[in-house]
Amino acid sequence: MIYLAMVFMSFVAAAASLFFKKASGSDGLLKMMTDINLYIGGFLYVFAALMNIYILRFLDYSVVMPLGAITYIWTMALSFLVLGETITKKKIFGVACIILGAVCVAFA
Repeated sequence: MIYLAMVFMSFVAAAASLFFKKASGSDGLLKMMTDINLYIGGFLYVFAALMNIYILRFLDYSVVMPLGAITYIWTMALSFLVLGETITKKKIFGVACIILGAVCVAFA
C-alpha cells in the first residue's frame, strides 16, 4: 500500500510541475503572480512534499528518494497528453535509464 502511495505522490509532483509550466506562459511576472495555475501547482507541490515526508516514515530514505524518479514517467506522459510535446526514442531511452538506475539504487 505504501508503494502505491509512492506512485501517487510522484504523479502529484508531476502534475504540480505541469501547472507551473502553464503559469510560466503568462506575460510578465505580475501576470504570472495572478495566474491560478501558479497556486494550483504550489498546492500540489506542497501536498506531494507532505506525502513524501509521510512515506519516509515507513520506507528507507535510500529507497524513497530514488523511487521518486517515477515522476519522470508521469512528466513525460503529461507533457505528451496535455502539452502536446513530442516524445522521442531518445527521451524514452533516457527516462528508462533513470528508472533502471533508481531501481538498482533502491533495491540493491
